[in-house]
Amino acid sequence: MGSTSEFNRRDLVKRAAALGIIAVPAMGTLSACATGGGGDADNGTKNKGATSAKNPLGVKKGVATEAFIFKGGLGDQYAKDAEADYNKTYGVTVKHTGTQQVGPKLQPRFAGGNPPDLIDNSGADHLDMNKLSAQGQLQDLTPLLDAPSLDDPKKKVRDTLYPSTLEKGKHKDAFDVLYYAFTVYGSWYSNKLLKDKGWEYPASLDDMVKLCAEIKKAGVAPWTYPGKYPYYVHFNLFSQIAKIGGLDKWIAIDNLEPKAWTSNDAVKQVVEHYEELAAKGYFLQGSQGLTHIQSQTAWTRGKAVFIPNGSWVENEAAPTTPKDFDMAVGPLFNGGSGDKMPHGTVRAEPSEPFIVAKGGKNPVGGMEMLRILLSKKHSQNFATKVKSLTSVQGATDGMQLSPGLSSAAKVVKEGGQNLLMIQLQEWYPKLTDEKLGGLTSQLLTGDLKAAEWIKKAQQYADEFAKDDSVTKFHREG
Repeated sequence: MGSTSEFNRRDLVKRAAALGIIAVPAMGTLSACATGGGGDADNGTKNKGATSAKNPLGVKKGVATEAFIFKGGLGDQYAKDAEADYNKTYGVTVKHTGTQQVGPKLQPRFAGGNPPDLIDNSGADHLDMNKLSAQGQLQDLTPLLDAPSLDDPKKKVRDTLYPSTLEKGKHKDAFDVLYYAFTVYGSWYSNKLLKDKGWEYPASLDDMVKLCAEIKKAGVAPWTYPGKYPYYVHFNLFSQIAKIGGLDKWIAIDNLEPKAWTSNDAVKQVVEHYEELAAKGYFLQGSQGLTHIQSQTAWTRGKAVFIPNGSWVENEAAPTTPKDFDMAVGPLFNGGSGDKMPHGTVRAEPSEPFIVAKGGKNPVGGMEMLRILLSKKHSQNFATKVKSLTSVQGATDGMQLSPGLSSAAKVVKEGGQNLLMIQLQEWYPKLTDEKLGGLTSQLLTGDLKAAEWIKKAQQYADEFAKDDSVTKFHREG
């Protein structure tokens, strides 16, 4: 969902196996986002039929099933394709809705006790999954994980997924969110443009500043960004802090620990880097007023060299991308010899959250649609249709990939175990997207100094940590 925007946002190998995510509901009242109480006590057995080797979850044929899919950068055709296979197998036509307003349309339905079965809960107007989970509204997807995969009956679905997908989908003791896509975040650029100009992708923050000076002299803006949604900048800013300062210190930020922002030298270095970029005029003029689409269009038309984004950008920006653009993404920049993580570190993590409503008419059918989506056939269809990886390991092996997707796969492979997963944007979107987003907007226009950004970021984090109405989460180091 792109942070919590398009994806809200995007771990591949063993790195994630060590990342524990334990949801700890805050004491006090949980303001209902959309609900009329806890979920059904039948634990997803509503409308469940007999199980068999070909129907391990026990989907009843002919039972009405509904899917609500976020129709953003990824579109929704990939979901319709999976639904078509479901329809053939179970003798029903899935009621499909594609929308960019998942939350506004579904909050009343959760409150009324009639939510759809399968939901792609992405986009800026997504549902608050933390509260839905705490209120018992989400189906535990463990039966799906333990079911045999469509491709190999001897292998469980859980064994086909990247470890971080299993970790990120947990709320307390239940696995109730399935992140379908696998997103690579970073600095995106045109390989053709860099080659034509004789420029090289920078290895360090200092190299980036030097290159920006060359780019500006050539009459092009070094950077653009969607000022209407400044949290896009956090895709880079947050992970850059983690790369330089180390995962342990970033986890302290994820966990809203006291002084986590103000006591981390990497925070100072990275935020001051953005202050310098702004002071030297290295952002495309007017970026502060652009949407994500407008900033991407300016970028693909050559008005700026770099843009912070996620790997969904290749599909989303396709209408304005020249055929020879050769889209690519680079790894995080080095901060210096004291970096805690090596060159090649990249932020790559599960994204595009799917949930199954426990109170839906056919939650078993919702889980079966996910099992179909997690097959190799539909993982490859997803890669072809939307130019994005899925959470299924090795699903695109041997495929001819588009330039952007090929580049994303390359940096992930080269990153090895040095893949970052940032939880702050997923757990506390009001903190990152609204509070910190406002600060970042001022930072990039030169209206706020780095020191003040850091001071206020800590203040806002402390306020959220003390607010009992905010569901808290904890990540193990």
